[in-house]
Amino acid sequence: MVHTGESQDNTQQVRVGVLALQGAFLEHVNILSRLPNVTAVLVRRKEHLSTIDALIIPGGESTTIALVAERSGLLNSLKDFVQTKPTWGTCAGLILLANEVNKTKKGGQKVLGGLDIAVNRNQFGSQIDSFEARLHFAHVTTSDTDLFPAVFIRAPIITSINSPDVTVLAKLEHSVGQTDASAVVAVQQGHLLGTAFHPELTDDDRIHRYFVQIVTQILNEKL
Repeated sequence: MVHTGESQDNTQQVRVGVLALQGAFLEHVNILSRLPNVTAVLVRRKEHLSTIDALIIPGGESTTIALVAERSGLLNSLKDFVQTKPTWGTCAGLILLANEVNKTKKGGQKVLGGLDIAVNRNQFGSQIDSFEARLHFAHVTTSDTDLFPAVFIRAPIITSINSPDVTVLAKLEHSVGQTDASAVVAVQQGHLLGTAFHPELTDDDRIHRYFVQIVTQILNEKL
C-alpha cells in the first residue's frame, strides 16, 4: 500500500517505508502523507525493501516486532538494509537499532543493530507511566522557547554513547521518576536516527521533515 504526499514541484519523490508488522505504523504513514515529495510505503515483506529509499521502524513492542520479522523471513534483510540505508527508529524502533539492549525480557532481545549505543527497555515503567516532555531537538527546534512535544510510552532510554560518531540530538530537560534530567532520548549516527519517544503521536511533523532531509541529502550525494 502506497500513500503519496502532494508534490509542490518537480522534485523526485522520496520513498519512505514504514515497517508495518506491529505498533504505531499508520500514524507515521499519516504524517508522511502530508509532506511534499514523499511517498509512504508499508513494508511487510523483504521484497518491499528494494522499492524504498529509507525506512521508519515504529514504536510498539520490540520483541514482538523482531519475532514477527524473523518468522516472516524479514529479519536478516532488515539487518542488511539498516547498515547502508537511512533508517529511523522510534521507541521500540530505537531499541531494535541499538547495538546493546538492557532490561530485556527473559530470552533476550534480537536486534538489527547499527547505532553504537546502549539502551534500557521500559525505562519509565508501564503504560500508566506514560508522559509528555517538551524538548529542545538539534536541527529541529530553533530557539530556547521553541520545544518539541515528545510523547513517551513504555519508552527506552539511551544509557551510553559508545562511539564518537554518535551525535546527541535531544535530552530530557527535567527528571522523570528515577531518570535524571539530561538523559539522552534522541541520537543520530550517519544515516541512522533514533528517538526514544513517539513524534508520530503529535501534530508536529518537524522530526519527520528532518528525517526526509537526511534521506534527500544521502540520495543527492549518490547522484
